[in-house]
Amino acid sequence: MFTATEPQRLRDTEKSLLKRKPLCLCVSVARGCELRCAWLVVATFMLWLPSAQAQQLLDRVLARVDGAPITLTDVQAAIGLGIIQVGSSDPIADGTQQMIDRQLELTEVQRFPPPEPSPDALAGEAARLKMNAGSRLPMLMQSTGLTEQRIIEMARDNLRIAGYLDQRFGTTVQVSDEEVAAYYRTHEAEFTKGGATAPYEDAEPIARQRVSSERRRAIVNQWIRDLRSRADVAVNPPISGEGAAGRPQ
Repeated sequence: MFTATEPQRLRDTEKSLLKRKPLCLCVSVARGCELRCAWLVVATFMLWLPSAQAQQLLDRVLARVDGAPITLTDVQAAIGLGIIQVGSSDPIADGTQQMIDRQLELTEVQRFPPPEPSPDALAGEAARLKMNAGSRLPMLMQSTGLTEQRIIEMARDNLRIAGYLDQRFGTTVQVSDEEVAAYYRTHEAEFTKGGATAPYEDAEPIARQRVSSERRRAIVNQWIRDLRSRADVAVNPPISGEGAAGRPQ
């Protein structure tokens, strides 16, 4: 009986193998598709990589303050939002120096924090920064990676720095009557309108305020110079062939 059923068992085995062939073929095709997709992903990544590297090169580190980096886009964003005021000859170099001072101030703010700005003050300062950028804001956000949240953070930094300076140096500096009178004499054009110069008695409050502001600014600038002398500040040289705006010529 064993020998009689053997051919039948062979035929059954052959049928089973024939049924499995389409399944094996499907598995083979699926694996081939997976391999092609994997190679497509790799090729796409290799094409994207030079572009990503180029973007990274544009956002290079211009300086470090105690290890904290100041990048090209940091400077460009601060200029565009009116946080810093720069000259036209080399705005990036000028802006880098001002951003170094700003970072030094922020470090001191972290050490001796002033009261947090109110939500209304924060919203108002953020709106002022956007107004400074004007119609250039969308392009500025795209080119520097600025976000709404980052603008709010920068507005907060502005208010905290101002609060710290008021806390440390006061809002006004006492000046003598002689200094006020000297300012009035040497800045007569500021008190002249329509060919008529305002009498000293009328101009004295404005002259006193301006002398006080100049004195306070000088004190703050000296304080920043002292901070620089104690900090580890490193400025990277500009890339050869790069223009003043931080873009290749």
